[in-house]
Amino acid sequence: MYILGISCFYHDSAVALLQDGQLVAAAMEERFSRKKHDNGFPHKAIEFCLQKAGIQGDDLDYAVFYEKPLVKFERILLSTLNTFPKSGDVWRDAMTTWLKEKLWIKNLIQKEVGVRYDRVLFCDHHMSHAASAFFASPFREAAVLTVDGVGEWTTTTLGTATSTWDGETSGGSNQITLFQEQRFPHSLGLLYSAFTAYLGFRVNNGEYKVMGMAPYGEPRYLDRVEKLITVNPDDGSFHLNMDYFSFHHSTQHTYNRRFVDLFGEPRTPESEFFTMATNPERAAEKAAMDANQHYADIAASIQRVTEDTLIAIAHYLHRRTGMKNLVMAGGVALNTKANYRILSETPFDEIYIQPAAGDDGGALGAALWAYHLVLGKPRRWVMPHAYWGQEYTDAESRAFLDSKGVAYESFEDNDDRLLDILADALTQKKVIGFFQGAFEWGPRALGNRSILADPRSEEMKEVVNTKIKFREPFRPFAPVILRERAPEYFDYPDVEKHEAPRYMLMVSPIKPDKQDQIQAVCHMGTGRLQTIERETNRRYYGVVERFGQATGVPIVLNTSFNLRGEPIVSSPRDAFNTFSNSDIDMLVLGSLLVRKPA
Repeated sequence: MYILGISCFYHDSAVALLQDGQLVAAAMEERFSRKKHDNGFPHKAIEFCLQKAGIQGDDLDYAVFYEKPLVKFERILLSTLNTFPKSGDVWRDAMTTWLKEKLWIKNLIQKEVGVRYDRVLFCDHHMSHAASAFFASPFREAAVLTVDGVGEWTTTTLGTATSTWDGETSGGSNQITLFQEQRFPHSLGLLYSAFTAYLGFRVNNGEYKVMGMAPYGEPRYLDRVEKLITVNPDDGSFHLNMDYFSFHHSTQHTYNRRFVDLFGEPRTPESEFFTMATNPERAAEKAAMDANQHYADIAASIQRVTEDTLIAIAHYLHRRTGMKNLVMAGGVALNTKANYRILSETPFDEIYIQPAAGDDGGALGAALWAYHLVLGKPRRWVMPHAYWGQEYTDAESRAFLDSKGVAYESFEDNDDRLLDILADALTQKKVIGFFQGAFEWGPRALGNRSILADPRSEEMKEVVNTKIKFREPFRPFAPVILRERAPEYFDYPDVEKHEAPRYMLMVSPIKPDKQDQIQAVCHMGTGRLQTIERETNRRYYGVVERFGQATGVPIVLNTSFNLRGEPIVSSPRDAFNTFSNSDIDMLVLGSLLVRKPA
């Protein structure tokens, strides 16, 4: 049985394909279209998934869309009517886009995919999130928390999930019960996005930049942020003070003049950011430094309020359910600092976050919902890794390099020699574009489309930021560490036993005596770590292992293989273009190695 899940038209379009309840392929459209955050209909991702399974559209048993368009349209209509005439632009845009395309998704899927019209299903947005987290997790039962900007009407859900596993002859069934919700416009995701815009970043693209800025500040404005949101720990609810926002009636602005009166004039987009912590040598530029510190303090304040709100909700959810495991999804579940605090400060023993926690992951959740909850099929699959995208053979990489006349070395019969060369190059401060296997599912580069560098000196952080990534210098890089060595470096109890670090979904404190050893990946005393094991990614593990043997530090700097503003590379061509247009020293394409001319 084949089920195709589809997410599109709002954020990151994506597709996931199940065969008999097990994931075969999953990918975001942006990886093929090369358009960052592509939200159009995912033609290329659908084509890839079907090709990976060796089937045609008419072989599908079902195609499932990740939300219910008519319910979403209802919310947009009622919201604009309630705020008219300020919402005139929203009304005009909604009529244009919805009447042209979004209301006819069932016809579009049937036409473009080839599946039968009566086999196109629609799943509630937050149910897609919940299913994506629970049915990919290793848990038989769990509490459920989904938090994002908004689905149809819902912005947050709380619930429980239980399941029956393949081979069990008695007891239970698959169930996800979402017993409590928060509704638009009261949204933790949209609150955070308002500050994203205020701090000069693009909404739905720059939220992680706010997280990166926050450690350079102090939460001095908690009292002001708390004027915007009221949290009730007794029942896990919260409400926004809509007097400060405009996202519910504007297509251009998320906050209003009253918001600015409270926090001051917004930060100019793309303006230079530096503080005493990042650039003490610029202390003479006092006015600019004071302004930047003000924005960093605001970032720290909204980050703290977001964390505290999620912790209050999680405490209530644990009291209500009594369950020891928690699964989370929705864009807010990518807030890695909050995730660590939830694990550390609430009674839950373990948290599972599906690596594509945002709307892209809704494609997977919609397919899993259909298989397990609509069709009632027992579970037989747990997500073992995040490598579900397109892969390329050495022969394909060689053909591309030959067509460009590019010199390369081949290590197809001597992978150990390649690993030794790469580890040695890292010790010599070389930066490596590392391309192998299937590309990752979700927003993180986890070793198949990564840039690797020596983590030991602050110098390498500057090199990778300014000469290769061309991005803001305050943004952190991730430490990738051998799973069994993680307890030596991170103040994260039983870190080697937890799932979230495998997908780079937790920020953890770095032990004080280790911080100087890994300055390039130490972000104000913390790191968004990735733990790896040999069985999941042998070559990636081998590079880190050999670097550790050579230096005594079993950690490598990892960042996504792309330039600023571009999607992560997908093909050998993408990888070579990024290599050519940056100061990356070496390019690995599977078993092939390209060195940049001296």
